[in-house]
Amino acid sequence: MDSQRSPNETVLITGGGGYFGFRLGCALNLKGFHVVLFDISSPAQTIPEGIKFVHGDIRHLADVEKAFHGNVTCVFHVASYGMSGREQLNRKLIHEVNVRGTDNVLQACQRRGVPRLVYTSTFNVIFGGQVIRNGDESLPYLPLHLHPDHYSRTKSIAEKKVLEANGTALERGKGVLRTCALRPAGIYGPGEQRHLPRIVSYIERGLFKFVYGDPRSLVEFVHVDNLVQAHILASEALRADKGHVASGQPYFISDGRPVNNFEFFRPLVEGLGYTFPPTRLPLGLIYCFAFLTEMVHFILGRLYNFQPFLTRTEVYKTGVTHYCSLEKARKELGYEAQPYDLQEVVEWFEAHGHGRSPDSRISECCVWGGLLGFLLVVAALTWLPPPVILLL
Repeated sequence: MDSQRSPNETVLITGGGGYFGFRLGCALNLKGFHVVLFDISSPAQTIPEGIKFVHGDIRHLADVEKAFHGNVTCVFHVASYGMSGREQLNRKLIHEVNVRGTDNVLQACQRRGVPRLVYTSTFNVIFGGQVIRNGDESLPYLPLHLHPDHYSRTKSIAEKKVLEANGTALERGKGVLRTCALRPAGIYGPGEQRHLPRIVSYIERGLFKFVYGDPRSLVEFVHVDNLVQAHILASEALRADKGHVASGQPYFISDGRPVNNFEFFRPLVEGLGYTFPPTRLPLGLIYCFAFLTEMVHFILGRLYNFQPFLTRTEVYKTGVTHYCSLEKARKELGYEAQPYDLQEVVEWFEAHGHGRSPDSRISECCVWGGLLGFLLVVAALTWLPPPVILLL
């Protein structure tokens, strides 16, 4: 964004209370923009001077509209629900936030005359367990019925809505709405609160005793600051002086370094003082385990909303090769991924009291024994005649 114009501009970030939304808001604030963070939960960190937080529910249009303060020239629609863990199994809330919430944001932009909207989407709109090597934005959306989870399905629906809204006339003759969508890989960075704490909790409880899938499988990640850079560049590329080059366009965003999922996390495991597991299990076995876990949650979730060890989508995302080209983002946005590693993540966890303690071995053995027994049961079940599949 052009810093010469920024003091007169306000940007609104939905999901601004979350890890990435807050990081994006802080970066824009440093560039001199007036920043409004909108979320149902306040940021965990102290809000810097110059950033305004508005509490509200994206499922309610009135709440969304009250977040539009001043001359909002760009909305970054980051808010979503159901990305991982037990959240993936709450279909009703996922739809309300991801689809209805997006409808509300689009309607508010049109009513308030906001000229630019950048949508934070996901790789998952084109991925559902099939192998993708160096894919690009010409790949078709995965048919909705083939998505193994409702989060990916609703993100696909929402992305289509956003891109189809490109060129929509704004009310009161204020021009048209320009939109684009960024499709990030898995986000990491110091202080990330969705995925990394769950992984570290598994490591500390002795549950990370095996890896799975083909050791040659490759996936991608994106450091939070690379993703921040991409969003700012995308907003610029929607401007008239950039020829609206990003209008109506999707872009894959990652660090540009395909890597085996488990090897990516090796520095985190070993950096916290744990041994990287030597055992490798078949992908199919872990998928069956995840499926049974989802069935148990479907039956018992209302009584005890436990955290599934893995979901089917998480098995695909971590164990099946899928990575995409950054060529379009480089050419049209000027995006260049900066190099990062997990060292700063290790240091963050160590600073917050994590790391291997001498008396952790006994508890690890107990947990691992129970989990191994369960996996043996799952393995036995795979030899039985196939049961009638319960649609989740």
